[in-house]
Amino acid sequence: MTSVPTPIPSRTQFVLEGIKHRILTGQLTPGQALVETELAAQFGVSKTPVREALKTLAGTGLVVMNQYKGVTVRMVDADMAREVYDVRLLLEPEALRRSVRRGSSLDTAREALERADAATDTAQRSLANREFHRSLYARCGNPLLGRMLDEVRDQAALVSAVAWAANPSWEREATEHREILRLALDGDSDGAARALHSHIASFVQRAFPEAQGKGEQE
Repeated sequence: MTSVPTPIPSRTQFVLEGIKHRILTGQLTPGQALVETELAAQFGVSKTPVREALKTLAGTGLVVMNQYKGVTVRMVDADMAREVYDVRLLLEPEALRRSVRRGSSLDTAREALERADAATDTAQRSLANREFHRSLYARCGNPLLGRMLDEVRDQAALVSAVAWAANPSWEREATEHREILRLALDGDSDGAARALHSHIASFVQRAFPEAQGKGEQE
């Protein structure tokens, strides 16, 4: 008999989404300590939902729990970026190819792209960027494939936040997004997949050039 996942209590979910938002928009930076008592006071809850939220975030790879250092936002380096983007390169273009071939609606992707273009700060742009990419693969017809990409989505957003802080390159990426969407709307599944693959690969090459080639050597 298949077990049903236990729902996350509402207060824990509230804290979870709040901490995640702060991490992915750069308000909490890699390596920063996450103190339960401070977070509990900020969110107006007890330490219990904060503790549970941090455990969940550790499971998604956004925070690290250390017996001696406590809980910190995960550091981003070339190895971490390579691991996350290698998964995306393997799975995301194929998921988009399937979405296009199924004739799935891309309205959400178009709306996310418009929000990114209209964004007035990095936080809004980051959230819209995440939604754009998810919209490309969410209706690929394979729920397991979608969940696998969802698992690395937050880590990819963390990599982007760190890269943008060092080198704001979102205008170039926005241009690439528009081309990917154009090809997808034209029904060119292979062209859209190739453009997406190039987009993902070029980003990590620019942001973390030292990550290149390591995968092939291992």
